[in-house]
Amino acid sequence: MNQDVITTNEDIHGRNNLNIPKYKSYTVKNFRKIQQIRDNFTEEEMHSMEVVAQVLPFKANSYVIDELIDWGNPKNDPIFHLTFPNKEMLIPEHYERVENLLLKETPKEELWEEINRIRYELNPHPAGQSEFNIPVIDGQKLDGMQHKYDQTALFFPAQGQTCHAYCTFCFRWPQFVKMDGLRFATSDIDNVIKYIKAHKEITDILFTGGDPMVMNPRRFAKYIESILDADIPHLQNIRIGSKALAYYPYTFLTANGGFILEAFRKAIEKGKHIAFMAHFNHYVELSTTAVKEAISKINETGARIRCQSPVFKHINDSPEIWSKMWMQQVKLGCVPYYMFVARDTGAQHYFSITLERAWEIFRDAYSQVSGLARTVRGPSMSCGPGKIQVLGVSKVRDEKIFILRFIQGRNKSWVQRPFFAEYNPNATWIDDLKPAFGEKEFFFEKEYKEIYHASHEDYERIEES
Repeated sequence: MNQDVITTNEDIHGRNNLNIPKYKSYTVKNFRKIQQIRDNFTEEEMHSMEVVAQVLPFKANSYVIDELIDWGNPKNDPIFHLTFPNKEMLIPEHYERVENLLLKETPKEELWEEINRIRYELNPHPAGQSEFNIPVIDGQKLDGMQHKYDQTALFFPAQGQTCHAYCTFCFRWPQFVKMDGLRFATSDIDNVIKYIKAHKEITDILFTGGDPMVMNPRRFAKYIESILDADIPHLQNIRIGSKALAYYPYTFLTANGGFILEAFRKAIEKGKHIAFMAHFNHYVELSTTAVKEAISKINETGARIRCQSPVFKHINDSPEIWSKMWMQQVKLGCVPYYMFVARDTGAQHYFSITLERAWEIFRDAYSQVSGLARTVRGPSMSCGPGKIQVLGVSKVRDEKIFILRFIQGRNKSWVQRPFFAEYNPNATWIDDLKPAFGEKEFFFEKEYKEIYHASHEDYERIEES
């Protein structure tokens, strides 16, 4: 287990009275020891899980297994699909390639070469993450940062590049596999601060991963203190992207967790806003006593929890799930924030629904909640040009079309500009859409290509030097 993961059973006052179950993690190496797996799945099914987990990283933990999954019907349980491998997550060609190598007891090095070839076929870094999101300062690429939108810099602390459990849909799955050049991470907070100071347009820093909430809380607190000590007036918001509330809320109920909460309080006292960007994919994740207590502890610090999730087949593709989840979030003092579309990476073919269906789910769920939950935006595609929202399907001049707009864009002048695409009932991503009304390209495409090529040339010059 990662040495930074919190395991103490003491509450935030140091008392041993919470009766917190011992944390245990499971991977492809030991998941057969889970009694519920042995009770519910055949040898053939467990073998298929092992095959898939060779390609797509798998990790679960005792909290998810004991408190979230319905073992009375695991094969139809959304949290089971969210965390455990399924044969259909690999296309048949990839599955057969890996299975044949395993059956032949292929030498480890040869096996990993083939697995990595498959991974590269799964679009490991969608939306230009590794191609032109990485910032540069003093001629040096900052491999533990990304800067896509003017206002927000992403920071990947090296100690937070794993998770309490891995989501099967994760678009950051390359963070968890040993492939050269695919992982973002740094411990160099000084250069991060230097870059932010040099870019006055940056108002937000987003701690992301992996999950920054798996690192030792004292280390996390030091990162926050470094940012506060740097005294950057234009940096207003500190965001924490985390699934810890859903996957291991005991993090915030231990004595060690108190260091996280205290870091939030200090930042707020210094005039910074703490935005905890919580990943909740289903209302079941909001149902336990532990998560409710953890949410309350975070809210008491003055931080604000904003909730986001993609919409997925097998997990949450119904308006009833979303409306119930949003209402529960509001009830617990959280802010519904985003509904995303499944990104074009990893097992997208298994999880994705059409853009039209995503919009229908959003619209129907939105209509079932009060104004307090209508802070949510979506469905949104986080693609290369920016965050593109599907506003709906309509008819204009007898032509059925998609109406879209940018919520965020590589060029901020694109934001909130509506544009139109030909209706395609099978579209699951922006790449499946063509401009409506006979236009040759979308309004942003020419400039986006110029930005892409300019960034490529800059990086090539840096690599050469």
